[in-house]
Amino acid sequence: MKKIEAIFRPEKLREVIEELKEINVTSFTVTQVQGRGHEKISTGVYRGRSFTINLHPKVKMEIILSDFKAEKAIQTIIKAAHTGEAGDGKIFVSSILEMHSIRTGEIQDLD
Repeated sequence: MKKIEAIFRPEKLREVIEELKEINVTSFTVTQVQGRGHEKISTGVYRGRSFTINLHPKVKMEIILSDFKAEKAIQTIIKAAHTGEAGDGKIFVSSILEMHSIRTGEIQDLD
């Protein structure tokens, strides 16, 4: 099993979800996050005071999938979230060793 963590622009969330539905990926978690990568640091003025924006709003989508479905999901996210601009995001993939069910207490070894 693989865990996919995709961090991308919030305005691309709807498109990413729709594209994932097309390949039958319907279970995921989405969190609003802030981060900084290669995007420019911008400044603004509020009530006469200057401020710097170091962190940019992003969404983080976490998906657990079988190994054979993970690559298709990754390519789908890349296609849907891509704008070609700095700040499009990143995808991290890691292996999942086991899963614990909170409801039943069952432990499933995924190795």
